[in-house]
Amino acid sequence: MHPESDDPPQSASEEARPAALAPDANGSQRRKATYADLEAVPPHRVAELVDGELYVSPRPPSLQALAKGALYCALEGPFDQGRRGQGGWLLLIEPELHLGEDVLVPDIVGWRRARMPVMPDVVGVTLAPDWVCEVLSPFTEVLDREKKMKVYARVGVRHLWLVDPRRQALEVYALDGGRWAPLDTHTGQAQVHVEPFTPLRLELGLLWQG
Repeated sequence: MHPESDDPPQSASEEARPAALAPDANGSQRRKATYADLEAVPPHRVAELVDGELYVSPRPPSLQALAKGALYCALEGPFDQGRRGQGGWLLLIEPELHLGEDVLVPDIVGWRRARMPVMPDVVGVTLAPDWVCEVLSPFTEVLDREKKMKVYARVGVRHLWLVDPRRQALEVYALDGGRWAPLDTHTGQAQVHVEPFTPLRLELGLLWQG
C-alpha cells in the first residue's frame, strides 16, 4: 500500500502492511520511515510508524466505529467526567501517541489523572497511557496483535483491551513482567466488570448493536 494512494482497500485480505517509501537521496528505498512519510499520507487514512516502518490503514468500518463510540460513551461519563462515577481518568479517542520512535494511533486510550492532570495541547502525546483499547478490524488486526501490542508493553501500558465486533468479544490483558497476560475474554451480551474500570458494569451488547 503506497502512502500517496487514494484508493481504499477492497477486501479484508488487504490488511495494513508496511507501505512503500520514496527513495532517499541515494535512490535507496531501504530506509527507516520518518514522520515526513507519515505526514504525506492522505488525511482520510490512518498512518502509523512501527519499528521503523510506515503502516497505512483505512478509516474504521461501520461495525468498528459503532463499537468504539459505544464503549467511549460508556466510560467517558463515570471515569472522565465523574458523572455517577469515581472520575480520575482522561480518556481520548484516536490520539497520536509518540512513543520513542514509534507513532501509534490507538482507538481509545486513558491516562489516570494522577499521571496526566491536564491534556497537553500537542499533536503527539509522549506520555504512555495507562490503558489502551484497540477495536479490531480485518484491516488492522494483524498490526494490532503482532506489532502494536509489543510497543504498548515496551513503554509500560498497564492495561489493554482488544474489542472484536465480528466475534462480539472483549479480550482483557494486563502487563505482567513486561509481557501481556490474558485475564479474560467476554463475549456476546455479557454484563461484566473489567479492569481497570471495575466499578462499571459494562453491557457488551451495547457495543454490537447496529
